[in-house]
Amino acid sequence: MKVLVTDPIADAGLDRLRDAGHEVVTDYESEGEALLDAVADANALIVRSGTDVNEAVFEAATELVIVGRAGIGVDNIDIEAATDHGVIVANAPEGNVRAAAEHTVAMTFAVARSIPQAHGRLVGGEWAKGEFLGTEVNNKTLTIVGLGRVGQEVAKRLDSLGMDLVVYDPYISEERADRMGAELVEDLHDALAAGDFATIHTPLLPETEGMIGEAELAQLEGGYLINCARGGIVEEDALAKAVDDGVLAGAALDSFAEEPLPDDSPLLDVEEIVLTPHLGASTEAAQENVAVDTAEAVLAAFDDEPVLTALNAPSVDESAFPRIEPYIDVAETAGKVAAQLLDGRITEVEATYEGDIAAEEVDLVTASALKGVFEPLEWQVNAVNAPRLAEERGIEVTESKTRQTDDFQSLVRVTVRNGDDEIAVEGTLFAGEDARIVRIDGFRVDAVPYGHMLVARNTDEPGVIGLIGTVLGDHDVNIAGMFNGRETQGGEALTVYNLDSAVPDAAVEELLADDRVVEITEITLDGADGRADE
Repeated sequence: MKVLVTDPIADAGLDRLRDAGHEVVTDYESEGEALLDAVADANALIVRSGTDVNEAVFEAATELVIVGRAGIGVDNIDIEAATDHGVIVANAPEGNVRAAAEHTVAMTFAVARSIPQAHGRLVGGEWAKGEFLGTEVNNKTLTIVGLGRVGQEVAKRLDSLGMDLVVYDPYISEERADRMGAELVEDLHDALAAGDFATIHTPLLPETEGMIGEAELAQLEGGYLINCARGGIVEEDALAKAVDDGVLAGAALDSFAEEPLPDDSPLLDVEEIVLTPHLGASTEAAQENVAVDTAEAVLAAFDDEPVLTALNAPSVDESAFPRIEPYIDVAETAGKVAAQLLDGRITEVEATYEGDIAAEEVDLVTASALKGVFEPLEWQVNAVNAPRLAEERGIEVTESKTRQTDDFQSLVRVTVRNGDDEIAVEGTLFAGEDARIVRIDGFRVDAVPYGHMLVARNTDEPGVIGLIGTVLGDHDVNIAGMFNGRETQGGEALTVYNLDSAVPDAAVEELLADDRVVEITEITLDGADGRADE
């Protein structure tokens, strides 16, 4: 596999990819048409904030599996376009959390004690001791806008220094804020008004762009604003004016709407504003961590394993993943079998979970079931874009859970519908690891889902199974395994055959010519070779 790296990352990440046997190409100069040419045959693209990964990139990169962002922010990546093209977007949210939090704390002290300004005056020959009267953080209130990973780490550190914590984050619960020792405030203006210091830790999204403007800064009157998150969240002109006019006592910024910061930025003209050139993640440990984490995400994608840090695919908690991982294949296989058994256009897909699996977060399992349903239709599909494909094609997707199960510790059922017609396929694990299809359309079976399979519905009477075996043998198709189920004696039966090769059309026609054979469907799963020669 080819990995294109267009922004510098630590050698540890590059070495991890090379050690796994992949081709790594570093190209830190290409942009525009040159970038489109470079990415055309890449299977993975690794970037930081310097590469604009837009719709045109995804159009050009027809072999692309994953875009890895060596860091947290992904505002330079068109995630909607990635999803439309079935490309995973993954970041490295843990690797630089500590570094970003420590830089935020450092900037808090720098602006509260005027450290850069005092240093500048001293090296300029002035002993200006009497001109810098600082502010202690002890017994002050810190407003945290966004209690994500970095926000939590900042909260821990400044709480230990005696600060009271107020949080504004519409996506967290009061219980979670309580666990951090913080007061959750539902209104941004009220949260800012409560703080002596305010620190920003939200991603740059359409709803957060410019969220801290003149009106918001006025609520923090006399206080200090720190932004080590993303540029564009704070309106920089308004901030410069607020500090220069004395509305705020000071500010500290590490990220900007335009980087590098333009020479004519008003921020540069206000002495009480401390500026650093986006250094939040600039520690040796952080750079190595995000590089290795990104490489691991790429390797997981190449191995067709879930990428735990994917932003546009169903997420799963790392501790829960070992419990649901085996059922990902079960659900995908059940979906493939169900889709191939149902005639006509699929209008609805239902994923049902019974037993222990029902206690887990199963979004990734459901997405895998959809992937299985859509693959036989020859759509370009994976767990990333399967939910989007269902929505675009008007296919209703439902999910249900029950802890009760009659026969198995855990069971996954995938039901596909076409109006009034439906097929349900149920799967589970034997011995905790071997996938089995245990029921098809209500018929109890014990089928190993692999390669070429034949599903036959026939009357339950002597000689039918022998007929099917004879016809397959006459066409040089060997039966590797057989699993039979029936509703009642003498009623209808369903038999699943594992075969060593595909079934010729002539064999299917010969079988259907017998009135005892109701329906014949060939199923193709992983491990199957091509169509049989006629």
